Amino acid sequence: MRRSPTVRFACVFSLVLAASGMLAGCHHAPPAEQQIREAIDAAATAARANDTRGVLDVVSDDFSGNEGELDRHGLRQWLALRQDKTGVLVGPVSFEHQGDRIVATFNLVLTGGKPGDLLPERSSIYRMTTAWRLEGRDWRCYNVHWESKV
Repeated sequence: MRRSPTVRFACVFSLVLAASGMLAGCHHAPPAEQQIREAIDAAATAARANDTRGVLDVVSDDFSGNEGELDRHGLRQWLALRQDKTGVLVGPVSFEHQGDRIVATFNLVLTGGKPGDLLPERSSIYRMTTAWRLEGRDWRCYNVHWESKV
């Protein structure tokens, strides 16, 4: 019995969808990790655009950086004063679950210069250790520690 091209297409299409669903299931990050990764990417995108509010959207009200060296208010001021062109590159993120909180670590490359310059005037590489907790439905960064890698 020979099947029509439409039936064959439907069968093949169904198999492709089933296979892609199985592959996605094998490589699908847990929702919390995916949300944190998206928050890190959103903050990086906001920093590139000098969007203070966009960076602060992922930060808790009681945020602390480098053992109290920087709080949310200080971060807001620092971001608002920047007038340079900022490049931000986030390296691979690794996660460690600690009870109901998650620690995300990654390398961060920052470049800076005058708007319109072809090449950056300066660059720095940092090892970032960020601590996240669920606040309502959103994961927010409440603590960060950074070390220069240069």
